[in-house]
Amino acid sequence: MAHNLNYNSRTDKHSFFSVKEKAWHGLGTIVESYPTSAEALKFAGLDYTVEKRPLFTVDSRNLVTFQTQDAEIGNAFMPDILVPNFYSTVRTDTEDVLGVVGKDYKVVQNIEAFSFFDSIVGGGEGILYETAGALGKGERIFITAKLPSYIKVGKDDLIEQYLFLTTSHDGFGSITAAFTPVRIVCNNTLNAALKNSSNVVRIRHSSGANDRLKQAHTLMGISGRIGDEMEQLFNRWANVRITDAELKKLVQTAMAPNREVLDKLQKGLIDEASSVYKNIVDEVFGYAMSAPSQQTDTAKGTLFGAYNAVTGYYQNARKFKDGEAKFKSIIEGTAKHRGQSAFDLCLDLCKNGNVAFQLN
Repeated sequence: MAHNLNYNSRTDKHSFFSVKEKAWHGLGTIVESYPTSAEALKFAGLDYTVEKRPLFTVDSRNLVTFQTQDAEIGNAFMPDILVPNFYSTVRTDTEDVLGVVGKDYKVVQNIEAFSFFDSIVGGGEGILYETAGALGKGERIFITAKLPSYIKVGKDDLIEQYLFLTTSHDGFGSITAAFTPVRIVCNNTLNAALKNSSNVVRIRHSSGANDRLKQAHTLMGISGRIGDEMEQLFNRWANVRITDAELKKLVQTAMAPNREVLDKLQKGLIDEASSVYKNIVDEVFGYAMSAPSQQTDTAKGTLFGAYNAVTGYYQNARKFKDGEAKFKSIIEGTAKHRGQSAFDLCLDLCKNGNVAFQLN
C-alpha cells in the first residue's frame, strides 16, 4: 500500500479525511464543510487511545508444549521476564503494538494533538481543519489546519496559510508542527522557508501540557512573522520585471541536477548537457510562458512568476509514475529541492540583479 494510510478492519475504513476535495489516493472520508476538532478526530479515524504497557521477554528455560484444536503439537516460550525501563505503546482499540519507548516517554493522545491547534486560538475559532489521518498501524498521525489569514500578492493573487502537525506513538521523533503556505491559483505547495528563519517547532514527548501550549503560541508567532515577510517579499518580486532570457537562465540554473551542468552553463556549453535535462528546461520554460496561472498581472513577466513557474511545473505539468511519487517529490524530493533552488535564485536576482550559478 504505497500511501501507507492506516486501514482499520474493524470499521472497514482508511484513517483519513479531507474537506471537499479528494486527496491523490482517493481514500478516506470526504466532508463538505469544515469540522470541529472533535468531528475531525472521528472523520479521520483518530478517535483511539494509546497506552504504555510493561514490556516482557521470554525465559529460554521456560518451554511450554501445547496442542491445538487440530491436534497439532507445538512449543512456545512463556514471556515471564520484565524488561526494566522500557514499555510498549499499544493502540487500545486494535491491540496493535505501535512501538517501544523508555520510562520518560509520555503518550500524547490524538485528541491532545488536535488541542494543540485549538489552544492557539482559544477553542478553535478561526482554525479550519482541512485534512488528518494516520499511517501504518496508527503509529503516526498528521493534521493540516488552515489559518484565517492570507498572504496577498498584488490585487487578487492569494496564498493560503496552513499549520501542519505530525506526531508518533512509536518512540521515534518529536511532536513536529510547521507553518506552510499553499497558493490558491494553481494549488502549489510553496517550499519557501526564508533563509535564517525557522518555520518549525519540535516538542519532546516528555514535555507537559503547559510546555506544549507555550510552543503552540511560539509557532503562531513564527507563522505570523513568516507570513508577513513572505507577503512583503512576494510583492517585491511581483514588481520586478524579468526578461524571457533571464527567465530561461533562472530555469536552467534551478533545474540543474549537479555541479557539472552548472559549470557548463557558466561556460556557455549548455548544448553539451544531456537531452533529458534540456527537455525538462524546455518544459518548465513552456509552462512559465503558457500556463493560465502564469498569465496574471503578478506572475506574467515577473520574478514572482518565475518562482511559481518552477513550483507550478512540478505540481501541475510534470508527469509522475503515480500519486505517491508526486507526493514524495514535492514533500522531500526533487521538486522540493528545485523549488528551493528557484527561491534562492529569485532572492539573488532581486538583490543583485543577476542569476548566480549555485546548487543546493
